[in-house]
Amino acid sequence: MKTLEFIPVILFFLVYKMPEKMINLISPIISDPTEALLRDTKPFILATVVIMAATIIQIAVNWFVSKKIDKMAIVILVVIILLGVPSILLNSPVLFMWKPTIANWLFAIAFFGSVYVGKKKPIIQRMLEEQIQLPKDVWTRLNYAWITFFVISGTLNLIVAYNFSENSWVNFKLYGIFGLTLVFALIQGIYLSRHIEENIEETKKTEI
Repeated sequence: MKTLEFIPVILFFLVYKMPEKMINLISPIISDPTEALLRDTKPFILATVVIMAATIIQIAVNWFVSKKIDKMAIVILVVIILLGVPSILLNSPVLFMWKPTIANWLFAIAFFGSVYVGKKKPIIQRMLEEQIQLPKDVWTRLNYAWITFFVISGTLNLIVAYNFSENSWVNFKLYGIFGLTLVFALIQGIYLSRHIEENIEETKKTEI
């Protein structure tokens, strides 16, 4: 995932952890009744509204800058809305807690299906092949590694959601998922660097 994709998640975290400070920041530009309503709303519900709005704004900005819309970003937005709206109406966080799981499992399905539809290439290959040339079997292994990562991440989210406190889940949503993604990306980088070096050596031998 791109770093910018974590902005809505970070905003969710800040609003949940510091609702009073966040409300104080916007209090000069909102009416007194609206401010009173916000202060009476549960932090989780406020944070859910914020992540929905932030995701919509993020997609709009990306389109304005690049004139392109990431399909997976739209999928994530749909998941957020489908889970977020009922959570707000029911005043319950449980349903929205499924969002990371559903998003990760959808990613896993997309990566798995990529070798059977369209260009019939692993998504990871489509993303990186212009910068890196690798054997087909390496791309396939990387693709399945990401599938495994997404499945595990989604499963861990449910374990935390149903066995720990709401506050612990919010911490996991930011620190846990981001940390897991960073570590996995680093491992992938190390794996790729090894094969890149092998390709360079083979190219040198061919030239000789």
